[in-house]
Amino acid sequence: MKYIVILGDGMAGYPLPDRGNKTTLQLAKTPFFDELARKSTVGLMKTVPDGYKPGSDVANLSVMGYDPALYYTGRSPLEAASIGIPLKDTDVTLRCNLVTLSDEKNYEDKTMLDYSAGEISTAEARELVATLKKAFDKPPFTLYAGISYRHCLVVDGGRTGHTFTPPHDISDKPVAEYLPRGEGSEAFLEMMKRSYEILSEHPVNKKRVAEGKNPANSVWFWGEGTKPRLTAFEELYGKKGGVISAVDLVKGIGVLAGLKVIEVEGATGNWDTNFRGKADAAVRALLDGLDFVYIHMEAPDECGHHGDTDRKIYSIEQVDMVARTVAGALRDAGEPFGMLICPDHPTPIALKTHTADPVPFLLYRSDEEKAGGAARYDEEAAATTGLCVPRACELMKAFLR
Repeated sequence: MKYIVILGDGMAGYPLPDRGNKTTLQLAKTPFFDELARKSTVGLMKTVPDGYKPGSDVANLSVMGYDPALYYTGRSPLEAASIGIPLKDTDVTLRCNLVTLSDEKNYEDKTMLDYSAGEISTAEARELVATLKKAFDKPPFTLYAGISYRHCLVVDGGRTGHTFTPPHDISDKPVAEYLPRGEGSEAFLEMMKRSYEILSEHPVNKKRVAEGKNPANSVWFWGEGTKPRLTAFEELYGKKGGVISAVDLVKGIGVLAGLKVIEVEGATGNWDTNFRGKADAAVRALLDGLDFVYIHMEAPDECGHHGDTDRKIYSIEQVDMVARTVAGALRDAGEPFGMLICPDHPTPIALKTHTADPVPFLLYRSDEEKAGGAARYDEEAAATTGLCVPRACELMKAFLR
């Protein structure tokens, strides 16, 4: 028996008044999802426990079967694991976004124009981070380059308890009330201000502006955390598994869980990612001996953050294609399989950020097809079944039984 999680990050959302009061999941053409829904267990599940912010960190841990109350120590240390940063128990990590701020003279008067600096390329970002390291890398701080706009700051012997705000939560908002707060936060704010002075004049950004692109003119710190310890997935569930993702967060969870991190050429973490490549890589991994593959696709979430309805719909349709491709290949190979389809959290177009609402899930087993599951797979259809799983972290055990 093979097991596949199809995770469309941020795939769920709210009805859109300008699109007939339908969600992007309802607007997308997802014939395979809908076919499976009629033969599956369909319902809602709560991926973000009460008291936690609705981030992809907590939500993906939950879907992967890890109780955040036991395993969550912050977002950035999960990403640090993917980057390969060796952490000590006394280290504190922070996610470091490259962002685009408006050009007011005083930093406090600026507005968050783009939390991802126009999805800056990894090559450009690493050149910028290399320049910042010359100014920032002195005890207790070390800056590490990641992928695209996502990077990491490590504080040797740091303290936790500061207040940081994810930049994607404040798109198009003035930053003044969202700057770092708490004892010792002045150092982080000073680095952010200094980064604006350095990056605004950097040749990479001057070139981006000349090309009509958003400059990566500041860093933005958030996602504070400490070194995590995850029990190995195989120890918990008795399955050899792998993870496919373009983002360090999910790859980092995979590293810490002892899953094989499967790289896919052309995986970007956005709507232009290599969706078919992810499907094909999952099939190869399963037929080559893995029992379980977690296929994470970031694209719907990124499009939601940018308020891009059409590309979010397109991305959801591609997630449907990935599920169909993997299922078809396993059927052709005579392999029975289970498939769990879900988002980690909603990313409504109107809000451009995450919410903690329960998400629709679909649980299918090729050896136990059900009769009369749901008419289709979307938020409304899942709600009408009356099934709600209050703790998503408990679903994995039932899925892998």
